[in-house]
Amino acid sequence: MIEIQQIQLVLRSQAASVIAETERRSASVALILTEGDQGLEVLFIERAAHPQDPWSGNLAFPGGRFDQGDADLQATAERETFEEIGLDLAGAELLGRLDDIVGAYLPVKISCFVYYLAAPGELTLNHEVTRTTWFPLRELCNPARHTLADLFWHGQERQIHGIHLDNDSPLLWGITYRLVIQFLNRLRIIDPELCRVKDD
Repeated sequence: MIEIQQIQLVLRSQAASVIAETERRSASVALILTEGDQGLEVLFIERAAHPQDPWSGNLAFPGGRFDQGDADLQATAERETFEEIGLDLAGAELLGRLDDIVGAYLPVKISCFVYYLAAPGELTLNHEVTRTTWFPLRELCNPARHTLADLFWHGQERQIHGIHLDNDSPLLWGITYRLVIQFLNRLRIIDPELCRVKDD
């Protein structure tokens, strides 16, 4: 079973690839880990349905757009996490950072910071979040949960790679899926051939 110390060592042994400022909007998210009944668990939020939100109804990590008042992108992830789910990451352990990615269809650059929080406590959701899910890290590697699905999104049919969490959750896909796969690959706890997944 993978330990927090191993994750920290892996993430800090190789500097994250940071994309320089571009014309894309900058945003950042928090990948938050805690100990659960089945080992380490990852926090996902389900975004509330909203016609002006391109990620309406999707599974995601807490986070959002960089604000001029933020000291940096890490501060953005922490501020947005507190605003969206009432979780203060000031007492969390920052384990490291993943490589920046850019949206495949939207002009956005995403940074992802990885945290460990021993006792998350009760979450308080704002209007942007419908619900939260703590999901076992090891189950994200389960090949039976990985799929290639048809999706009608923004007026077009697409085939997407994704992960089924449970029957009550939408498919995990898109930017958050790409970050999850990057994280699992960095930890070397997923077999891309076995799971038939790729970072697309």
